[in-house]
Amino acid sequence: MCRAVVCLVLYVCLGVSVAEAQDPPPWQFMHDGAVFGVVNHQGGPRGTDEFRVPNWWMGMASRPVGPSQLTFNLMLSLDPATAGKSGYGELFQVGEALNGRPLVDRQHPHDFVMQLAAVWRTPIGDHTGLTIAGGPAGEPALGPVAFMHRASCAEYPFATLSHHIFDSTHIAYGVVTAAIDRGAWMVEGSLFNGREPDEDRWDFDFGTLNSASVRVWFQPTDAWLFQASTGHLVDPEELEPGNIERTTVSASWLKQNDMDFRAITIGYGVNAAEHGTRQAMFAEGTRHVGLNSLFLRAETLQVETNVLLMDTALASEREAQRNNVVSALTFGAVRDFLRWRGFEGGLGAAVTLYAVPEVLKPSYGRPVSWQLYLRLRPPDRGGRMWNMTMARPMVGHTMGSDHHQMPH
Repeated sequence: MCRAVVCLVLYVCLGVSVAEAQDPPPWQFMHDGAVFGVVNHQGGPRGTDEFRVPNWWMGMASRPVGPSQLTFNLMLSLDPATAGKSGYGELFQVGEALNGRPLVDRQHPHDFVMQLAAVWRTPIGDHTGLTIAGGPAGEPALGPVAFMHRASCAEYPFATLSHHIFDSTHIAYGVVTAAIDRGAWMVEGSLFNGREPDEDRWDFDFGTLNSASVRVWFQPTDAWLFQASTGHLVDPEELEPGNIERTTVSASWLKQNDMDFRAITIGYGVNAAEHGTRQAMFAEGTRHVGLNSLFLRAETLQVETNVLLMDTALASEREAQRNNVVSALTFGAVRDFLRWRGFEGGLGAAVTLYAVPEVLKPSYGRPVSWQLYLRLRPPDRGGRMWNMTMARPMVGHTMGSDHHQMPH
């Protein structure tokens, strides 16, 4: 595994493929990433103005081992340095903790090590395969594709407000997954550490594999991808003891023609906890043609009113305990200005409008948020790593047959 990681680093730093130096190539390499330099304005009385640089990089090394395929995944982020402990401002966002208090109106930064895992797939007959995946850092079989890997939001750096209902488990420190795929279908099951990472983003937060999940994928064509999943998370929140039952369904569509693409994702999710149930829906899409991209995200979710208002006396206890509904509409555009040796640079802008319930208006007002940003991606070597998950890497892994490969 150490050899594979070293090869990945050499591949990116030197810009050469180790695989090309041997015939036949024992290893295939692939990498992707994004850096966003963001001027972020969050409007209203609880808003903020700041500059943050959310980012991530992922590399994969894969090779055949007899009839099987072995893949190593490594995903890193410098968010702890470039976004800080408090991450970036995002009104109505709730999740994780900082300095012993809930992190409110901010999206937490990613950990430095987002994924460190191995994936082994072996065929069982002509149309069936068995996959075993896992490692010290990875994602269990729960929820839709994580937001940074969805082509439908490839041009926008911010997580959905419903991140902690859909894809917050994409970083779990300890996970093992087994999957069976046949034709267009794939069924996965995971055991994992359900506790979310703590505020020290540079270390590993290992724990027992006390949580479990099951996810079913259906990919009838190369463009369409459907999933349904459910999971039992044991004490995921540091400051809010109790288990969560999470259920999600989603559908995504991706159509590509060379560098141009169209992508849409819609999802519905439920978190059922001991203190109540919260639901959320989102729909997002991106259209990229030539040098221009347009994107849109709409979401509606039941927010944790008591957490959002914990430092105020503006709501009665009855109102504060309700899961009031907040809706947000984000739209924007990106114009590419740099394409050099495979690097892609673009200038983007986004605006978010909100529908705020009455109980939250005294605290939030009628905010409007916006971002101006610079987006940079590394050279595309083997295809962008879109619509992928830990147990479904794109290099050398298929869903039962060559016809049902992961979308590129």
